[in-house]
Amino acid sequence: MAEPIQTATERPDDDARPATTGRRSRVRWKIFTMLLALVALNYVDRGSISVALPLITKELHISKEATGIALSAFFWSYALMQIPGGWLVDKLKPRIMVAASVTGWGIAQALTAGASSLGGLMSFRLLLGAAEAPIYPAGGKLNATWMTPGERGRGAVLLDGGAPLGAAIGGISISWLIVLTGGWRMAFVIAGVATVLIGLLAAWYIRNVPREHPGANAAEIDYIEAAHAREDAGSPEPSGRVSLLRYARFRSFWAMCLGWCGFNGVFYGLLTWGPLYLSETKHFNIQAIGFSTLVIYGAGFVGELVGGYLADWWRGTGASPNLVLRTMLGTAGVFVVLALLGVTFVPNAPVAVALLSVVLFFLRWAGVYWSVPSILAGRTNAGIVGGAMNLGGNVAGILSPIVVGFIVGATGSYTGALLFFVGSGVLFTVCNLSLDYSRRLPV
Repeated sequence: MAEPIQTATERPDDDARPATTGRRSRVRWKIFTMLLALVALNYVDRGSISVALPLITKELHISKEATGIALSAFFWSYALMQIPGGWLVDKLKPRIMVAASVTGWGIAQALTAGASSLGGLMSFRLLLGAAEAPIYPAGGKLNATWMTPGERGRGAVLLDGGAPLGAAIGGISISWLIVLTGGWRMAFVIAGVATVLIGLLAAWYIRNVPREHPGANAAEIDYIEAAHAREDAGSPEPSGRVSLLRYARFRSFWAMCLGWCGFNGVFYGLLTWGPLYLSETKHFNIQAIGFSTLVIYGAGFVGELVGGYLADWWRGTGASPNLVLRTMLGTAGVFVVLALLGVTFVPNAPVAVALLSVVLFFLRWAGVYWSVPSILAGRTNAGIVGGAMNLGGNVAGILSPIVVGFIVGATGSYTGALLFFVGSGVLFTVCNLSLDYSRRLPV
């Protein structure tokens, strides 16, 4: 389907492109739909261990404290590789890094099926984390180069929407595969092979910039490039790649990183420990865990799309970026904190699932954060700044599983863990309100 426009400028180098008849192609939306699928697979693979934990911990005789460390292992390498991954995205371009990342983590996922001890499990999780690291910085870079400023909210949530979607379908699909194959090992192999095949498809279709894509007609290219030119006229694009240290001088850079850290303190904490929490406190079996995960993270996926479209619509009315994003993300943070407090003190299982669904619905409004690196750093440096943001977020990914493991191991209760999530939600809310979304940083 093509988009209608009023005019389109033909160029000599567009001769081989699809003819334009006053309508522009929609390749950018197809690319971001593909990124949605890739990030969903990302979360199916990284979250599969949580769904299988009741079986893995029993088979490998792993304690609560050791379980927290094993869950955290993924985030050690994932966080460590964020800035190098973002640097490689800017240098080698996102198409290459997307292909390498997806095929690499598919192989690591399949290899995890061979783990026979805690050490082996951690080694494969470290490999998985390193391979997955470039996908988000690459998506942030593609958002900067393929989307216009007025479309980046929707582009960001299509990219990040794969997280709750993958967590939702991952819970039900991995639990179904475990039941179908009679164990978690074959389920991991099947998931890994499927990921590799889809990674090869992505490598074939994705391009770094609109002008490189054979499916993008001159009208779509002109539309995107004209929007970028207007953006650069108001806030000049850096002339080249900029050291990350120069961005570290600004409050908004740190608010972005710490806000994403607070967001992930909640999201990764629930992603890694949520299934075991439902199993041990609500006495859910593996099928019930899969269904509840589908409901909770399905609400997150819907919330992600609602947040992105609402942000772009509101900005389209002429509202300032700060009014839109501070209001939306501040409100989302308040609902997250209140719903988590409800989960902490309400023992009823269906109500807990409903409240966790509310948490995920509003928490995932933060998907628009993936438009912030291009706002602060421009298209040239969006990869490395996005990597820095995701590094900040994944500090929480490292700490949350370990902290929760020690809290639950020491107290025999999940109450302290849920209050830890509340604190992360407060950090998320405060940073949302202090970030300046209106201008490119003057580096």
